[in-house]
Amino acid sequence: MERIHIFHTNDIHSHFENWPRISAYLRDESRRLEKENEAVFSFDIGDACDRVHPLTEATDGKANIQLLNEVRYDAVTIGNNEGIGSSKNQLNHLYDEANFPVVISNLVDENTGLPPEWAKVFHIVQTASGYKIGLFGLTAPFPTSYKPIGWNVKNPDEVIGDILELLTPLVDSVILLSHLGIGEDQRIAELYPMISVIIGSHTHHLLPHGKVVRNTLLAAAGKYGQYVGHIELEIEDNRIKKATATVKETVTIKAPLNEEQLIEGYEIKGHQLLNEQIVASIPSNYPVSWQGSSELVDVGLKALKEYAHTDAAILNAGLFMQPLIEGTVTKDELHQVLPHPMRILRCTLDGENLIRVIYEMEKNRLFLRNFPIKGIGFRGKIFGEICYNGVAYDKMTGEVTWLGKPVEKTKHYTFATVDHFMFIPFFPTIEIKGENEVLFPYFIRNVLGQYLKKHYPADNVTE
Repeated sequence: MERIHIFHTNDIHSHFENWPRISAYLRDESRRLEKENEAVFSFDIGDACDRVHPLTEATDGKANIQLLNEVRYDAVTIGNNEGIGSSKNQLNHLYDEANFPVVISNLVDENTGLPPEWAKVFHIVQTASGYKIGLFGLTAPFPTSYKPIGWNVKNPDEVIGDILELLTPLVDSVILLSHLGIGEDQRIAELYPMISVIIGSHTHHLLPHGKVVRNTLLAAAGKYGQYVGHIELEIEDNRIKKATATVKETVTIKAPLNEEQLIEGYEIKGHQLLNEQIVASIPSNYPVSWQGSSELVDVGLKALKEYAHTDAAILNAGLFMQPLIEGTVTKDELHQVLPHPMRILRCTLDGENLIRVIYEMEKNRLFLRNFPIKGIGFRGKIFGEICYNGVAYDKMTGEVTWLGKPVEKTKHYTFATVDHFMFIPFFPTIEIKGENEVLFPYFIRNVLGQYLKKHYPADNVTE
């Protein structure tokens, strides 16, 4: 009988405070088990990068890859934070220095129809005894976000059958590295029982003891590096006799001696790199209030209108994490103000549906003002006040106006907001009825920076 150990991480999201322990643990466990002549593999299932961390922002994620290199993973796949949190050029060079293969099976170049040069459609790992495991990776399909960047992301069922047909004759068992979410993992396990193990992520689910669906073991290790997953396969006569999954809580792992210095160093280095890049010089303070309108939100609305070439813009005040202070503005300050990986959305609606979406916003206004929203790109604390520019709502009459004039039901109107508004469930009319265009490649902080640079250039600074 042969025993195979598989360690896995997922959705670390640049939570570097957990990384020193994870890195040391994975290296130590690999050495220990290899000395006992046990087979060991390690995989990361995507969203290792998150631009909320200054070091990730400053290096376009390349610092994250340098950290992953410490472990010498046997394979990784990409999550949406790598895929749509990067421009096409950034993603094409993200893994330039990686010492591990990147496996992604449902992403192709929009222009050529070919897989990216930096990735493999599938990968095979082998134990000393010759037992072969075939790996393939799937990432969550967000076509409205991938397509404008220049990628075509395919739905899982478009590729799984072909991959299994290619891979199954070459290997003894198949593992899916899935950045699709628990719902899709369960569905795939029901439909494709020839997949022995699905290692999951994306929905940040934790399966402390795994979950068996038909013939397939599902495993997942939560989020933010709070856990490390461990799968054991017992092989007999070239078949999996037994498969089990457990997790190790990171806080229970012995801390390296220099843990605090490492964690602090990641933060300091990121801020230093971003502070070296001066964007503008503003003539006064721009305060912000999450529960009302403020100068900073007003500037943000103007920046969106100018960038998207619209007459109106809508934002939530909770996006703006802190004020901007009079004087020099650097990329570090912009990143601290707007850490969210959100892009600008141009939404066109006829007048009837514009009125409807404003009614949806007004209905939810008081609820959202202090609502602690999480995920879907939001890196703040609360949603905050909904703020308009160019469109208005009269509380007394219920009338919606556009540039001071009543909205005409059959006329079409285009406003700018963040793509976040299309994904959250509070304003369904945007997704259902809107003609929506996500503007690439810039995030909202870059858009604000461009506006400030144009209107308050740093060249005017006098020392």
